[in-house]
Amino acid sequence: MTYRVYSGPQGAPDLSPLEKQRVLYKEFMSMDEALWWASHLRKQGRVALSIEGDDGTTLDRRAIGAAISVAPFARSA
Repeated sequence: MTYRVYSGPQGAPDLSPLEKQRVLYKEFMSMDEALWWASHLRKQGRVALSIEGDDGTTLDRRAIGAAISVAPFARSA
């Protein structure tokens, strides 16, 4: 199972299906790793636009933000 994290600069618009074909992404073996990366991106001034899994899981930027705001790794310094 892999999860793809699509990212962009702060303020980037939501991705259309066509744009996803042209945007770089990073793959992870678990949702926890993908969410950790999304948290890391936020700390670096970027934003995770979407997370998509091979199992059909799809999180948009709002769902990602909600998930990383309550995750234990989001509270660490």
